[in-house]
Amino acid sequence: MDTPLSTIAVVGLGTMGTGIAEVLALAGREVIGIDISEAAALGAVASFEASTARAVGRGRITEEERAAALARFRTADTLQAAADAELVIEVVPETYEIKQQVFRELDAVVPPTTILATGTNALSVTRLAAESQRPERVLGLHFFNPAPAMKLVEVVSSVLTAPPAVEAVTALARELGKEPVAVGDRPGFVADGLLFGYLNQAAAMYEANYASREDIDAAMKLGCGLPMGPLALLDLIGIDTARTVLEAMYAESHDRLHAPAPILGQLSSAGLTGRKAGRGFYTYGAPGGQDVVPDALTPAAGAEAGAGRAVASVGVAGSGTMASGIAEVFAKAGYGVVLAARTQEKADLAKGRIAKSLERSVSKGRLSAEARDETLARITAAGSLDAFAEVDLAVEAVAEDLEIKQQLFAALDKVCRPGAVLATTTSSLPVVAIARATARPEDVIGMHFFNPAPAMKLVEVVRTVLTADEVHATVRAVCAKIRKHPVDCGDRAGFIVNALLFPYLNNAIKMVEQHYASLDDIDAAMKLGGGYPMGPFELLDVVGLDVSLAIEKVLHKEFRDPGLAPAPLLEHLVAAGCLGRKTGRGFREYARH
Repeated sequence: MDTPLSTIAVVGLGTMGTGIAEVLALAGREVIGIDISEAAALGAVASFEASTARAVGRGRITEEERAAALARFRTADTLQAAADAELVIEVVPETYEIKQQVFRELDAVVPPTTILATGTNALSVTRLAAESQRPERVLGLHFFNPAPAMKLVEVVSSVLTAPPAVEAVTALARELGKEPVAVGDRPGFVADGLLFGYLNQAAAMYEANYASREDIDAAMKLGCGLPMGPLALLDLIGIDTARTVLEAMYAESHDRLHAPAPILGQLSSAGLTGRKAGRGFYTYGAPGGQDVVPDALTPAAGAEAGAGRAVASVGVAGSGTMASGIAEVFAKAGYGVVLAARTQEKADLAKGRIAKSLERSVSKGRLSAEARDETLARITAAGSLDAFAEVDLAVEAVAEDLEIKQQLFAALDKVCRPGAVLATTTSSLPVVAIARATARPEDVIGMHFFNPAPAMKLVEVVRTVLTADEVHATVRAVCAKIRKHPVDCGDRAGFIVNALLFPYLNNAIKMVEQHYASLDDIDAAMKLGGGYPMGPFELLDVVGLDVSLAIEKVLHKEFRDPGLAPAPLLEHLVAAGCLGRKTGRGFREYARH
């Protein structure tokens, strides 16, 4: 069954098919591009000519290499042209009927040794293979768009696939400079299986009017380091395509998290399918364009809800990494800061941590020695909340425990002057329950910074049903002064970022529990296929498995969705004391220093 895969047919010359053909031809393969549309074939040739001309201009290939690659690519309008191919990759529209017809016709054309690969990301490879006369030679070969740039290729085996066929296409993927990951046959495979559940939840969050499209996208870009926000990504993928993938995933999993959000069906039915239509969640300058243009939902520039209160001094309660980071942020922005801890010693240690952070900034040339000294001079370390008597804004950053926070806010209520804004940095607790510990819940708001606070630009501004408009406006203005990007959200578990991030992480754990894919393959798939800065298991170990489990439990308790129940493997690791990097072992083991 060994075959060199030197002649390869690509069936379907849309964007993906053209990209795959280009990758293959540049890697020295003879490529037959097949499409019933003459316009598609001509477009593929023109696209290949243009992209290789750009590559020559940028010095990536020579003119001779370009000419040779172009000579290796020819087009045809019938599957008969695949007769000599050792591998056929189909990337025709995502329907069983069309793909099964292609496979049936190929059975009559190609030799018995030819490998037949489907580029599907939503349909069952097993079902497609079962329709073929040679199911052992059928597998999935899922490239990511744009194929020339994206490194990930998912190699999908069905229960019918012969191992030598898998080995042959895996070797080919490596020769193409790609990173192949081995996965089993289920809708979405690894990357899309994790990605589309997250995208679906973001669409549902927007549909519920919980947060604006701009705030949802900004939150995930700034809070998680993602290259695109989920709603902008849905527009890029195609809202109709996303709905098709989710329908297939839901049919398999019956997980409510995969049931397509109604808005995806509504937009698809209205023809508002994203960039390709010129309008989806956002409006674009032209169909197929990428420039977002203002529409009726675009926030007016500089529009803030009313005037806020004057803030000159800030109190930060806590002595941990988050508290010292927040105090540093405010002091750098010119605010007088009182950093209060349970003891003077703890407060002094927290200020010392800030001094070290500022010193690192000086050594890296990001901050002058004069600015360092001025920043430190604005910070007063105190061993009691009594020092907050005259602050205009009090921000707590103590343990993520409702009872502890309620006790602290009851104390702030007694100490802080009337009119002071009281903010909690909670990431998962109900802000209103904290506010009710005071006699002035209208002055209480959530101000969720991300760690490390000096570096992370995002602040989730969490209003309760009792928060005054004036308080909300005050915090928005303060965020602008400290050069943070505020996003508004309501008072429900997880706010924006954690509500979208942790179900995704939980689903990755479930994949490992089910022996569907390895930790390394899942991490690689999300970094290479989704553009994530870290794979889910890398991130879980950094965040801490105990912290992750606590957030998962809060989400499950609030939303009562069975799909949000923490994965048992996560609970077992936490029970065993394997909490991630901080204990030297989580999903992976780490060297102790």
